Amino acid sequence: MALKTFRPLTPTQRFTQSDSFDDVTKDKPEKSLTSTLHKKGGRNNYGRLTSRHRGGGHKQRYRIIDFKRNKVGIKATVIGIEYDPIRSSRIALLKYADGELRYIISPNELKVGATIMNGPGADPTVGNTLPIENIPLGLPLHNLEVMPGKGGQMVRSAGGSAIVMAIDEGYANVKLPSGEIRKIFSKCNATIGQVGNIEHFNKSLGKAGRSRWLGWRPTVRGMAMNPIDHPNGGGQGKSKGGGGRQQLKSPWGQYAKGLKTRQKFKPSNKFIIEDRRKKK
Repeated sequence: MALKTFRPLTPTQRFTQSDSFDDVTKDKPEKSLTSTLHKKGGRNNYGRLTSRHRGGGHKQRYRIIDFKRNKVGIKATVIGIEYDPIRSSRIALLKYADGELRYIISPNELKVGATIMNGPGADPTVGNTLPIENIPLGLPLHNLEVMPGKGGQMVRSAGGSAIVMAIDEGYANVKLPSGEIRKIFSKCNATIGQVGNIEHFNKSLGKAGRSRWLGWRPTVRGMAMNPIDHPNGGGQGKSKGGGGRQQLKSPWGQYAKGLKTRQKFKPSNKFIIEDRRKKK
């Protein structure tokens, strides 16, 4: 997929790089596979603000994606590749032999008219889902399960792919896009192929308005505030640490740099073979 650039007739167009949508073959979603999406505005179920700088944005409908891929042994045909406003990847509309329609994450190089299948008997080709123990080493994977039958939870964003490096004693050593090498139960399912829309990370919004369409509101730096409004506010002139040389913090006092937010004794730590932060 190529990105679309513009002649710089305006300051906005000089830096804009947007989707060309040349890989999208279907304009409107399958209405039976969509549901309403209510804007949260960064608030939790108590109505308290837990994620700042969210709000507004274009109206969207949620596409119901089949992450479980649990129609085993039934062939499906790809009848369209669609844009999904909720996620960075493209989605593919499948029509199974029994007539059922489902959406899946669209891998790179999946074409309209291709036939795919789920289950242990499926061939290890792009778009097919099968247990990790049945997948040859070295193939790119996405939509990985963490627990069998729970559905894919890892490697679902645009351009992502994981690789099975070894299988031993019922567990597979999988290298994730972050660089982490992790043990995953070999009965868990995964889908063959790299997630499509691989140029997504090269996009440039070009103007503040496009951030607003995506639901992102303006952000004011703490250093630009007064001491009463933020721990880093105040100071004479341009002061890196606010009024004094304290560590950078959020308005609620949480350190912005160097604070480890992962639990020290998290149960899943035993499955991590190599951390994504390389030890020097």
